[in-house]
Parts: sequence; C-alpha cells; structure tokens
Amino acid sequence: MGVKVIATNKKARYEYFLLDTYEAGIELRGSEIKSIRARQVSLAEAYVQVDGEEAYLINAHIAPYELANRFNHDPKRNRRLLLHKKEIRNLWDDVRQKGLTIIPVRMYLKNGRAKLEIAVAKGKKTRDKRQEIQKRDQEREMNRRVRF
Repeated sequence: MGVKVIATNKKARYEYFLLDTYEAGIELRGSEIKSIRARQVSLAEAYVQVDGEEAYLINAHIAPYELANRFNHDPKRNRRLLLHKKEIRNLWDDVRQKGLTIIPVRMYLKNGRAKLEIAVAKGKKTRDKRQEIQKRDQEREMNRRVRF
C-alpha cells in the first residue's frame, strides 16, 4: 500500500521557512479515523505544542463522523502525536529558540495508519513573502514565453 494524502496545510510554505520535517503518528479515538478517511480534516489553523515529554496537535479540525451518533468525538480536541523520545527532545530544543514553531504540513494514510508530517518552521517577514510572489510570477511569465 502506498501513501494517500488526506489534507495539506497550503499556507505553511507561504507563511514559514520549513527547516526540519518529522513523521508522526496520531493517537485517535473512535470515529476519528473514519472522518480522516472521508477527508474531513482541516490543518489550516493547527500547530504542534511540545512540553518536553509529549507532543500534541492543537486546533486541528477533524469533523464528526455522521454515522457515529453518540459515540462521536470532539472535532477540535488536542491529539497526542506519537514520536520517538529523541525526536521529541529535538523538537523541544528547537522550539525554545526564539522565532521557531512546529506546524503540521500534511496528513496522510500510510499502510492504513494516519500519519502527520510536521515541520520546525520560522515565520517569514512580509518582504520575504513579496519576494516569493515576485519570483513565482517571473517563473510563470517565463513559462508563458517558452510555450509561445
């Protein structure tokens, strides 16, 4: 079985410089995996919080599964991320530096299990974003000229 991408955080690469990436498992409850398979996930405002011992996915929205009736889950609950202790220690050391944060980049299914790609990121300044837009526009213009 391959990797099936469920959700991506499209603004992550625009808003941040991504430094290191990690693959983390997600501790899910009940009907959450069914909602994930139905692609009812939003990572737009989500971030990862590390307390030195554990890492949590905060503010990610996994919609309630319609057929789960009373056994449904809270859509915005904090979900524990499954990482090795060494990885958590590295993340903890990175986050304590000024200006670095951990954000989810994409969620996918790998061999039937939900995985989350997280990245240590540094926020971009407005001028960096403008330069990126300008560079992208120039590349687009070059591609148009090549075609014609």
